[in-house]
Amino acid sequence: MTTSVEAIHEHDKLLLPAPLSLPDKPRVRVTLESDPERAAWMKFSKESRLKTWANDVDNVFNELLKK
Repeated sequence: MTTSVEAIHEHDKLLLPAPLSLPDKPRVRVTLESDPERAAWMKFSKESRLKTWANDVDNVFNELLKK
């Protein structure tokens, strides 16, 4: 079985978003990938989207759609 899960490294521990459905004490292989550049681009992308879609000009169109 192969499963990929994202986790957060904090205080020398990997924190998973949810429990894994594994039997007790199985042997597993962990591959670590850390990509700070990807994280920076994702943050920039989110900020750009919010600037584009969340602005006062859009409110005019929303009001017109209500009528």
